[in-house]
Amino acid sequence: MARTPSNMIPLGTKAPEFNLLDTVSHKTLSLQELKGDKGTVIMFICNHCPFVIHVNSELVSIANFYIKQGISFIAISSNDVINYPQDSPENMTIHAKENHYPFPYLYDETQDIAKAYDAACTPDLYVFDKDLKLAYRGQLDDSRPGNGIPLTGKDLRQAINCLLENKENLEPQKPSIGCNIKWKN
Repeated sequence: MARTPSNMIPLGTKAPEFNLLDTVSHKTLSLQELKGDKGTVIMFICNHCPFVIHVNSELVSIANFYIKQGISFIAISSNDVINYPQDSPENMTIHAKENHYPFPYLYDETQDIAKAYDAACTPDLYVFDKDLKLAYRGQLDDSRPGNGIPLTGKDLRQAINCLLENKENLEPQKPSIGCNIKWKN
């Protein structure tokens, strides 16, 4: 299990646009269609990563709570499906349904979107404000598979709460740790 940290791109960075296949609705969706009125959380995840499997329930819980408050959630998988067939779009559809994802699960076949966001690992989390400017990037919380720390989502929750309250997030932003994105050769 490789432990790859996320790249901490500069706060204020504008969210790169995209048009990607949603493996749940089977429609091509854009960032403009999906963005939230008050903010947008973009998550680079995949089906097989033990770090993502560890946090899936908390991601779903957080999304279910904040979607009602005008925050949109978007999951993207950019893994190479030739070498990692468990991350195929067909398996993404099954995975999203089994985990009750309340958000679209988009497939980044070319990996161009992961590169545009400078995503490095799964899970890699980004919180953008209503103008799609980066307000947070980093970890969900301090919990990792096997470390015994309970899942709380405190870092992501703090970032979203600050956004909703129009406050500066003064908490340190720690990189996420996860499996590296499986890049094509």
